[in-house]
Amino acid sequence: MRWRLADRTLELEQPLGAGIINVTVDSMFEGARSGTPEQAVADGLALVEAGFEMIDVGAVAAKAGPPVPAEEEAAALVPAVEGLVGAGRGEDGDGTAGVPISADTFSVEPARRALAAGATVVNDISGGSEEMFGLVAESGAGYVLMHIEGPPREDRPWRRYDNVVDHLRAWFEGRVELARDLGVAEEQIAIDPGLDFDLSVDDDLEVLRRLGELRALGRPVYLALSRKDFLGAVLAGSWERRRAPEDREWATAAATALAVASGAELVRLHDRSALDALRVAEAIARPSEVALG
Repeated sequence: MRWRLADRTLELEQPLGAGIINVTVDSMFEGARSGTPEQAVADGLALVEAGFEMIDVGAVAAKAGPPVPAEEEAAALVPAVEGLVGAGRGEDGDGTAGVPISADTFSVEPARRALAAGATVVNDISGGSEEMFGLVAESGAGYVLMHIEGPPREDRPWRRYDNVVDHLRAWFEGRVELARDLGVAEEQIAIDPGLDFDLSVDDDLEVLRRLGELRALGRPVYLALSRKDFLGAVLAGSWERRRAPEDREWATAAATALAVASGAELVRLHDRSALDALRVAEAIARPSEVALG
């Protein structure tokens, strides 16, 4: 499975861990609030040192809330991207230890400025727009297309699906076709089922059980599951009493391991513990692809 970014092509022979950096003070997990671009750079480099192969940088929390002006978002996002791209440059000029930087934004102008600053991926939780597809086509960037059934940052009731995976397959097929019509190469696209976005806990679990059916679409599966609400609900046995994000570390590790065993190519994570789970699951589930000394 290949994923083409602005400056390279990832063969994805092994699953990759994308480390999460939030240049925010209100993201759902308190342990991932970098607050300033300078702190985001330091936190991102620490994740690279821990072994993450990609860094995903965002400046707007995904939870419900009022719109964030594009200029305000860019003012936090762009310096963090610039700092991460430049921080690792030494004599070989390979950027942050050669690790690609992803801009986590659903707004076109911040995305444009982040790509100009050196990001090579746009991680878009809006489900895509013609304007965003046009930017991705023009830039050649990698693109994470996430399933969602309405605008981001708005609370709404869960939708009901007769067959959630069949629905996702049809939705992705339609959006990928539109992106292609607007000039985006299929190899630029990875697909994210959008766990917790317009999906119930049962839907999330069903999607994870049937990841192979999404992989059959021929695009890399990008899973953002770290410390998600559905994990807190499973642990508590109730959505209303779900455990806080701070108490979901080991649930994330378990879900990561099973997702990798089911073939997930990229997993977006907060913690080294989950990255360790990814590595061990890879060694068990894909023994021919893991070289051990």
